[in-house]
Amino acid sequence: MSAAKIKGIKIDWEVTRHELAEVEGIPLTKKMCDRWDKIWGFQAKPDDLLIATYVKAGTTWTQEIVDMIQHDGDTEKCKRASTSERQPFIEWVLHETLTPGWEKAEAMPSPRTLKTHLPVQLVPPSFWEQNCKIIYVARNAKDNVVSSYHFHRMNQIMPEPGTWEEFLEKYMAGKVVWGSWYDHVKGWWKAKDHHRILYLFYEDIKENPRHEIQKISQFLEKDLEKEILDKIVHHTQFEIMKENPMANYTMVPPEIMNHKISPFMRKGAVGDWKNYFTVAQNERFDEDYKKKMAGTSLTFRKELSGGTDSPLYH
Repeated sequence: MSAAKIKGIKIDWEVTRHELAEVEGIPLTKKMCDRWDKIWGFQAKPDDLLIATYVKAGTTWTQEIVDMIQHDGDTEKCKRASTSERQPFIEWVLHETLTPGWEKAEAMPSPRTLKTHLPVQLVPPSFWEQNCKIIYVARNAKDNVVSSYHFHRMNQIMPEPGTWEEFLEKYMAGKVVWGSWYDHVKGWWKAKDHHRILYLFYEDIKENPRHEIQKISQFLEKDLEKEILDKIVHHTQFEIMKENPMANYTMVPPEIMNHKISPFMRKGAVGDWKNYFTVAQNERFDEDYKKKMAGTSLTFRKELSGGTDSPLYH
C-alpha cells in the first residue's frame, strides 16, 4: 500500500498501473470505461472552452497559455492552484476515492476551461450542442511517441509501456490509451471545418510562440497589450514552466508520478526523436505513417528550420 497526499489529504491506496479496456474500439483505461456513461453524459455550457490534444502534445503548455491570457498575464492568479485543478481533465478517473474530472468540472463556476485527450468522436455530445470553442493542439508523431514513452515510464498509473521497442509497436498499432495518434489528429482536423475549433501545431508554438499566443487570444476574443503578451511569452517558456510547481506536476505524489524516472516536463524539444529511433525503426515508421496518413491534407514538421532533414513530414 502507498500512502499518498493529494491536496493535503492523506490517502492510503495501492498504486497500480491502469488496465486497458475499450469504448467504441478506442482503448481507454478500464476506470474510464467503467464510468463512461458519466463522461458521455457530461453537460457542457455555451461559454466552456475545451482544450483537446492527444496525450503529450503540448497540453499543459496550452493550458498555461490560455490561463495567462484569461487572467491578463497575472502570474499570481495563475498560481492559484495546479493545472489539473484550474482546468479539469473531464474524462480522467485516478482512483475510486478521488473526485473524477467531470465532477471537478461540474463544481466549477462559469466560464470554465476544460481539458480532454478524447478522440473527436468520443467527445461528449453536449460540447457540439452548445457550440463550445475548442483549441486542439497536435504534435508530430515521432516526438509524440518518444514523449509518450517517457510519460508512461514515470506515470505509475498509466499502462505498462514495456521497452522502447515494445511501446513503439503499440503506439503504431493504436494499442495505447486514447487510441491511434493518426486517427486522433485526422479526426480533429476534419472536425475543424464544422465546429469552432482552433487547430494548432506544437512545432509552430515552439518556433514562434508570440504569433501563436496572439492567435489563441484572438480566438478567445481577448486583446492583449504588448507588455502583457511579452509577459505571457516569457512565463510560458519551457524552462520557466519546468520550475513552476503549479504546472510541472511535481505536486503529484511520487508514488503516482515518479519524476526521478523522467520529469513530467522533460525536454519540450522538436526533433528529439532522432535520439531514439534506430535507422530500421525510422524506415518502418515512415512507411507505416505514409499509409495511415494517405489522403489527408494534414502535414507535420518533424524538426524546425536549420536541420538537415526535410522539414515537412507528409
